[in-house]
Amino acid sequence: MAGHSKWANIKHRKGRQDAARGKLFGKLAKAIEVAAREGGGSPDFNPTLATAIDKAKAASMPNDNIERAIKRGTGEVEGAVYEEIWYEGYGPGGVALYVQILTDNRNRAASDVRSAFTRHNSNLGEPGSVAYLFDQKGLILTRGTEDEVMLAALEAGAEDIRDTGDGALEVVTEPSDLRPVRESLKASGIEVESADIVQLPMTTVPVEEGEAKKLLRLIDALDDLDDVQTVYSNYDIEETVMERVLAEA
Repeated sequence: MAGHSKWANIKHRKGRQDAARGKLFGKLAKAIEVAAREGGGSPDFNPTLATAIDKAKAASMPNDNIERAIKRGTGEVEGAVYEEIWYEGYGPGGVALYVQILTDNRNRAASDVRSAFTRHNSNLGEPGSVAYLFDQKGLILTRGTEDEVMLAALEAGAEDIRDTGDGALEVVTEPSDLRPVRESLKASGIEVESADIVQLPMTTVPVEEGEAKKLLRLIDALDDLDDVQTVYSNYDIEETVMERVLAEA
């Protein structure tokens, strides 16, 4: 069992912002379209699509929206063709930012991301400048007893289990093992709050309150861009500091 995970407040904050802005369905639809275009429209034979659909359903996205997104991805109905691009940089406090873009206009996306970094006195880096600080993993947030979760998760191929410190447990898997581990947890009667493929920071950077405010403003600005799918970061902000910053937002 690993120690307290700093991914929890990052992930919680991301979900909170998306819901507040009402942009979540659009981002979920993009992910489904891209997955269907790259791997086909059947979730049984396309694990990336299956994960994207599961995430959409967990967010209560209507089935009609999901089906339309799949058909746009496979070309059955007309729609924009999205390209995945990654931008890398450093924000206040020396925190690494790894930004996933899904866009139908590369020039617009580049201009918007560059402008957000510049306005917040941060530095956009070269490809590879921060990518090495992150590792692609499956991440499941679940609630259950430690023994129950460990038994169901490890037998299905999970790599690690982490205590978030707030009564939840995170299960870390290889991306290909995300779905079978999630199904094993559900079959054991364990509540699964979310399951996603993420870029997990391998180390974290502690950030003080003053820099935390600046950093979170930058992340907000990036998140608000239509082309930005997800902003990954390796910040470590104490929960009490995070609560004060969010209360002032």
